[in-house]
Amino acid sequence: MGIGTLAHTVGQLPLKQLTEKLSGRGVDFVQLALSKAISDIDTSIGKLSPALANHIGEQFHRAGLRIGVLGCYINPIHPDPQQRRHEINRFKEHLRYARDFGTSIVATETADLTTYLTHDAERYEQIGWTALKQTVEELAEEAERWGVFIGLEPVATHTLSSSEKMARILEEIPSSNLGVVFDPVNLLPFEAIDSQDAFLDQAFAAFGDRIVLAHLKDVIVQNDRLDAVRSGQGIFQTESFLTKLRQAKPGIDISLEQVSHDNLDATIQYVRTLME
Repeated sequence: MGIGTLAHTVGQLPLKQLTEKLSGRGVDFVQLALSKAISDIDTSIGKLSPALANHIGEQFHRAGLRIGVLGCYINPIHPDPQQRRHEINRFKEHLRYARDFGTSIVATETADLTTYLTHDAERYEQIGWTALKQTVEELAEEAERWGVFIGLEPVATHTLSSSEKMARILEEIPSSNLGVVFDPVNLLPFEAIDSQDAFLDQAFAAFGDRIVLAHLKDVIVQNDRLDAVRSGQGIFQTESFLTKLRQAKPGIDISLEQVSHDNLDATIQYVRTLME
């Protein structure tokens, strides 16, 4: 399984400096959020082209790195139709050029579950779900057109707030180009902290065959809430998760989160030890 991290873990830098800083760190691939990582190239909507994408991909390749996924974390249920359209168009542009960057995955989360709470306190979840479904249906058509994957990341406080909801969106939108970015800590409910194996088994049963990328971090309990920390610093059952992940998706890429430039090397070494 490949080990990677967010490209901007080492900062927002000029492209050459960015790739040099990531090279030789034991990183196999990066999750690249263009505007967060690259400071000297305008990658805003409308600026991408096959040549620019190829250029960026080649710089990472020369540094011994793959671009494993493009991070394009939009708000797919934004209440402002104009802003929502802008974000949809931005995601579509990433889908069109993904393969020119050298990847086939563009990832996003699905915005806060309570987005429409002030609009309708009783029906806010359904309103958000309907908006999400409409957006993902449109994006899935674009992904199918270009032969790439949308990586949807469920999060316990977002529109896709559970394993069941993740499975539901995959069922309601029957596109082979929809995949799952599985971050177990983001999806872990507080009440499951003492039954993590059961939580993981349920998640893998619900959508394990559709995972296209895994995220990895750890979690601590603080002030009756869960706080994310880097792997090896908390109580998440990382080794059990990696075993189950390897069984479900051998060779899958794993992107480390909650890491910094200073502790990236130690975290990679810790995770690789668990994978041996």
